[in-house]
Amino acid sequence: MEENKTTTKETTTIPAKQEQAVSVSPETQPVTRPPPKLNKSPLHGLWALTNRDLRKWYTNPIQLFTSLIQPVVWLGLFGKALNFGSFISGSGIPIAQQNAILQSYFGTTSYFSFLACGMLSFVVLFTSAFSGMSVVFDRRFGFLNKALSTPVARGSIIMAKVFQSDGRSLIQAAIVLVIAVILGMDISHFNIVGVAGAFVVIFLMGTGLSALFTMLALRSSDWQTQVALINLINLPLLFASNALFPLKIMPTWLQDVVRVNPVSYANDAVRQLLIGSTVHLAPLPVDFAVLVGFAVVLSAIGIVLSWRLLSK
Repeated sequence: MEENKTTTKETTTIPAKQEQAVSVSPETQPVTRPPPKLNKSPLHGLWALTNRDLRKWYTNPIQLFTSLIQPVVWLGLFGKALNFGSFISGSGIPIAQQNAILQSYFGTTSYFSFLACGMLSFVVLFTSAFSGMSVVFDRRFGFLNKALSTPVARGSIIMAKVFQSDGRSLIQAAIVLVIAVILGMDISHFNIVGVAGAFVVIFLMGTGLSALFTMLALRSSDWQTQVALINLINLPLLFASNALFPLKIMPTWLQDVVRVNPVSYANDAVRQLLIGSTVHLAPLPVDFAVLVGFAVVLSAIGIVLSWRLLSK
C-alpha cells in the first residue's frame, strides 16, 4: 500500500502595499476647538424664559383684552356712579367748602382720580397673582422638567416668572392710566418725574407680589388649589387697603391692617406722584422704602425656596 501523502495548500503571499505618506501643511490641519464652557451665571437663561412667557401673552390679544375689562368696568361704572361729590352738593354747602371736605378725606376734590390711582394697584395685584399659575401649568405640561434639566439656575426660573409679570403689569397699568385720563382723571399734577416714579412703584409692588404667588406655586401641580389661594389672598389685600376708600372712613381695627398692607403704600405713593394727594399714609420716601424692602425680601425668599422646593 502506498503511503498517503499529505497535501499541503500552497499559500500565496500578497505583498502589502506601501502607504504613501501625505504631507499636510500646517494651514490645512483641522483646527481643534475646546468644548464650550458651561455658563454658570445666575442670569443665564433669564431673558429667554422671561421672553417665552411674555410672548405667550402679547401674541394672544384676547388675553390682553380680557385682563383689562375688570379695571375698566370699575373705572367706568363704580368710579362714576359712586360720586361722593354729589352727596355733598345737595346739602347746600358752598362749593369751596365741598372741595375742602373732599380734600380732607381723599387728598383731592375728585373721587374718580382717587379711585383711578387705586385701579393701577388693582391691575398689578391680579396680574401678579397669575404668575404662580404659570408655574403650575409649566409643571403639568412638562416644560418645568425640561427647564430644570438645563444649566439655567433655579433662581432664574423663579425670577423669569416675576419679571414677565412685571412687564405685563406695567403695560396694563399704562393702558388703564390712559383710559382713566380719557374718562376724566385730574392731570393737573402730571409731570415726567411723577409718572416715571409711579411706574417704579408699580414695578416694586409687582415684584414683591409676583414673588409671593410664585413661591406658593413651587410645589403645586393642581391649578384649582392655586386659584383658591389667589382668591384667599387677593381680595383681602385689595379691600384691606386704601385702594377704594380713604383710611379716615375705616374702623380703627381695619386702619391697623391697612398700615401693614404693602398695597396701601403703593397706592399712597402713586396718589402723591400723580394727583398730588395731600392726605397720605406716609411720606413718599417711607412709601418707597417699604416697597423696596417688600420686593427685595420676597424675591430673596423666593430664590432660596426655589433651591429647596423646585424639583422635577
